[in-house]
Amino acid sequence: MEAFKVASEGVVMQLEFIWKNIREPLIVPMLRWTVYLCLGLSLIMLVEKVYMAIVICYVKLFKRTPEKRYKFEAIEDDVELGNSYYPMVLVQIPMYNEREVYQLSIGAACELSWPSDRIIIQILDDSTDPTIKELVQEECRRWRNKGVNIKYEVRDNRNGYKAGALKEGMKHSHVLQCEYVAIFDADFQPEPDFLRRTIPFLVNNPEIGLVQARWKFVNANECLMTRMQQMSLDYHFKVEQEVGSSAYAFFGFNGTAGVWRISALNEAGGWKDRTTVEDMDLAVRASLEGWKFLYLCNLEVKNELPSTFKAYRYQQHRWSCGPANLFRKMAMEILRSKKVSLWKKLYIVCNFFFVQKIVVHIHTFVFYCVLLPATVMVPEIVVPKWGTVYVPSIITLLKAVGTPRSFYLVIFWVLFENTIALHRTKATIIGLLETSRVNEWIVTEKLGDALKSKVGGKGIKKPRLKIADRIHMKELCVGFYLLFCGCYDFMYGKNYFFIFLYMQATAFLIVAFGYVGTFVPNS
Repeated sequence: MEAFKVASEGVVMQLEFIWKNIREPLIVPMLRWTVYLCLGLSLIMLVEKVYMAIVICYVKLFKRTPEKRYKFEAIEDDVELGNSYYPMVLVQIPMYNEREVYQLSIGAACELSWPSDRIIIQILDDSTDPTIKELVQEECRRWRNKGVNIKYEVRDNRNGYKAGALKEGMKHSHVLQCEYVAIFDADFQPEPDFLRRTIPFLVNNPEIGLVQARWKFVNANECLMTRMQQMSLDYHFKVEQEVGSSAYAFFGFNGTAGVWRISALNEAGGWKDRTTVEDMDLAVRASLEGWKFLYLCNLEVKNELPSTFKAYRYQQHRWSCGPANLFRKMAMEILRSKKVSLWKKLYIVCNFFFVQKIVVHIHTFVFYCVLLPATVMVPEIVVPKWGTVYVPSIITLLKAVGTPRSFYLVIFWVLFENTIALHRTKATIIGLLETSRVNEWIVTEKLGDALKSKVGGKGIKKPRLKIADRIHMKELCVGFYLLFCGCYDFMYGKNYFFIFLYMQATAFLIVAFGYVGTFVPNS
């Protein structure tokens, strides 16, 4: 025991010696300059959010509606021309083992208010489950017997995933008849008047290549995690998309609930599968060809948010990794483009990509979950209050106004966003460095009405899972790190920073032990 005690004291003394020798010349300068960098990025994010707020206020106060900015004439029935007055429209619905929602999306597409001889519906089924393929095929037959021009298309591989399916669908001869293509993911349910509210903008404004509708979340109240998602996505759709459409006639296509002019799609080079955000890739290429985009904030299309943490995590990986990888591939191409203005190129590169798709993810996790906690153990580093309180508070408030009914959840939302920023940061770095998981594509699980039917309207019982399946080690490590920093600040600090550290540590540990999202019974 005495030998062990002496050895332990020797190890501690060695660690203290090492720490003292690297602290002043290495740790303190490195931490100080990293904090300064993050403070600078905070100011860039603040400027971007204030600018967004100013533009959206201008749009709302002066009622700069799409009808005021572009020509809109409703397509009415013509007695002499008949249905030929209506342009031919292709509707594409890509699917992959969508047992729970295939009926909803097919039914909604088949009920679109458009002459049956002027619309073609493609069901692009990449399902690998024979039972589901048969169910989807039977649903198509049912609607075909009702007079709907619906086509069930399959291919012998999944190359390119969704982009590959959409590209393959455009190769069929019947597509040559069509002028426009509407795209809906398997869980999207457009209202019957969707085409009547979008197509006229394309018909009357030849410079418009894309009309995008807003998403409406049918399961936002399912659990706290879906409420948090709604707050983030509402800001994206109510502010970011609206500002991009109003100020630059550009925004990232959301991959669904939109209508493309087929000539614009073809001129941009069609669908490419070089990243996991084929929709954003197409939008950027089309914009560089000079096409304008229009966003309709008042046109909502119902869809489903991922309600299990596993599904949400995979979705966020794709949504963070893909844009970063696309930025790596296209940054110089955007800057060299000669068909768009310098102002628009700078907006796409600096604002759309660098700030919104890269800086916000990395900064959120590194600054609030790594650097700030570390400063409590290095008192030489003093972070100004404006960088830890005022600027983050203003940014949070400007983003939270998108969902006023959930404003009372803003603290939980901040903690959740900081937690999920761990995965977003990792995915962003993978995309920038183009490492092994850069093209990972896992279809987001949709539950439809399955959850309600499984629980029979009663409370959800948590399934018994193996401990290894429930624990997320990354969140666990960060949670304990924050907990340690919080305890250190509680004992030695003077600014009560431990309150935030304890709250953020709790959020990471809740996620680490699997107590987030919906639990789906197996039977």
